Amino acid sequence: MSTPKKIVIAGGVALGAGTAAKARRMDENAEIILLERGPYVSFANCGLPYYLGNVIKNRSKLLLHTPESLRARFNIDVRVYQELVSVDRDGKTVAIRNINTGETYEENYDKLVLAMGAKPIVPPLAGIDLPGIFSIRTVPDVDNIKNWITQVGARKAVVIGAGFIGLETVENLLSLGLSVTLVEKAPQILPPFDSEMTAVALDELDNLGVETILGDGIVRFTGTDRASEVVLESGRSISGDLFILGLGVRPNSDIARAAGLELAPNGALKVNAQLQTSDADIYSGGDLAQIVHRVNGKETWIALAGPANKQARVIGMNVAGGEAVFNGAQGTAIVGLGQVVLAMTGMSERAVKQAGLDYFVSYNTTGHHAGYYPGSKDLTIKLIAEQKTGRVLGAQVVGREGVDKRVDVIATAISAKMTVSDLAELDLAYAPPFASAKDPIVMAGMAAENILAGDVEAVYEPTAVGDNAVVLDVRRQDELKDGVVPGAIHIPLDELRDRARELDPSMNYVVYCRSGLRSYVGCRMLKGLGFAHVYNLSGGYTVYEMREKAALSAAPKEPLAAAVRR
Repeated sequence: MSTPKKIVIAGGVALGAGTAAKARRMDENAEIILLERGPYVSFANCGLPYYLGNVIKNRSKLLLHTPESLRARFNIDVRVYQELVSVDRDGKTVAIRNINTGETYEENYDKLVLAMGAKPIVPPLAGIDLPGIFSIRTVPDVDNIKNWITQVGARKAVVIGAGFIGLETVENLLSLGLSVTLVEKAPQILPPFDSEMTAVALDELDNLGVETILGDGIVRFTGTDRASEVVLESGRSISGDLFILGLGVRPNSDIARAAGLELAPNGALKVNAQLQTSDADIYSGGDLAQIVHRVNGKETWIALAGPANKQARVIGMNVAGGEAVFNGAQGTAIVGLGQVVLAMTGMSERAVKQAGLDYFVSYNTTGHHAGYYPGSKDLTIKLIAEQKTGRVLGAQVVGREGVDKRVDVIATAISAKMTVSDLAELDLAYAPPFASAKDPIVMAGMAAENILAGDVEAVYEPTAVGDNAVVLDVRRQDELKDGVVPGAIHIPLDELRDRARELDPSMNYVVYCRSGLRSYVGCRMLKGLGFAHVYNLSGGYTVYEMREKAALSAAPKEPLAAAVRR
């Protein structure tokens, strides 16, 4: 009979607590020690913004497991307020500090799991340590914010960073009755998305009364007994009673670096498919480690809860003697803001371009369920596909209803290495309240398949085919009130066949409608009538308007001093 293993896990939450529980299920006799530097060993950190906004009213609902419940159910030695200090790989020991007493002691290990995750980015700016400046990473962080709001009677908040947590924080601060200013250094909100797909969220922020400042970073905070203003790179000062930093996170890898473990350039730990580090007896994952991107097979860093939970299962099996493999992730994510939802999976167009892949893009806008059934809401899908094969590389979905369903279908398709033609053939559930007979996924696949097959040539800007071009609007007359592409001529689709003689076949024609479907029909019609140079504006006026809004919001901001001088 083999000697029971001793497994030490540094860090709780998804990776650490999940690893401990799985390891116990695999090996009843192992000694398992779980260290957590804070008071809560297993909590729903993705729920923190919603606890802040009182959507989650009961604080205890955030606590998935307590030290007592982990001990009772899994016989795990849980030690809170204790943190890993250093690792002696040769001696296979770790130094641990009791935060309450300052005492440091050692434990030996057979297998060590580093699950310290990531830490919020807090730049070393003047005034950064003033009271009233917070990050949202733990339950005590949110406790402190809620107490501060009550203590100072906060009425105005400034959220710095427009990523997923930043937008969720904005929404929940609004629900508390605070006015909110959102500041983002990048030229767009939600930087992982392609910029045009975020335009709907920019509109929603405006509808919610949020002032959004893009392309302007922070320089310093000012105040006496507490932070009262943040100064931006443009020279502008924004006052507030409360400042929340959502600048992102970085791997908490200082101890791993000191232990000589191999790191990626961004500081994340390098691990193999079994989630072993460069030391075979030390494992890691979650926000602390690089993983393989399922689309391109390259190492990447994906700090999301979904992959972390699955990695916990793999590590738990392997530290107990298994040989499980983690095959990577593809960055599927979703966020809601007011009445709109944005989701993505796989690679963005920006990422595909940076990777040097040969690709094409297709947009499609349609109702989230049958148009004749009351309540249908627009849903826009952007597909990024491999040029030669049509394999789906990535997708982004925005709308008000049905976004989660569609992104999950496409995420599954990407995982299975399906093509746009496969999407067009999917047999998806249909009833008028839930979808159309041709689901938005199927329609998106068909639109992309038409591009792949060469049935239509797509362009993404009205000016894409040069000066010798005519922009042709084939929408109905009543749709023109929604806006038009400057310089476009208007011939409704149902009149196009009879009025084609009004057009010069030697010209280049960029055809558009509201969503891209009727303009596709128009392109095929003109081709059949002998027009050689016809292009479909992919996504139609809907995506054109999204692109225009994104470009306007990304326009460079001149320094305040220059504006004042002028």
